[in-house]
Amino acid sequence: MEKVLFIDPQTNEEVEFAIEEETELNGAKYLLVSDGTEEGDSDAYILKEIRTEDEEVLYEMVEDDVEFAALAKVFAELTDEETDVIF
Repeated sequence: MEKVLFIDPQTNEEVEFAIEEETELNGAKYLLVSDGTEEGDSDAYILKEIRTEDEEVLYEMVEDDVEFAALAKVFAELTDEETDVIF
């Protein structure tokens, strides 16, 4: 499973997430990621790809409620039947 490293902007803590699914919406790339635990329920997050002026790729958590709700529906359709996306 592919992984992505995320640095929490508030704590500067590095967190490694497992990429569960990815999609594009309105020209932006989004990742559905989880904490990577394979046993039981795990927390999932939606990250948005941001490119800097020097083409560095960064990811930020989607916090806008409307954007998140639209993406949750898209990811719910893309993931298997066992995945519940709750928003």
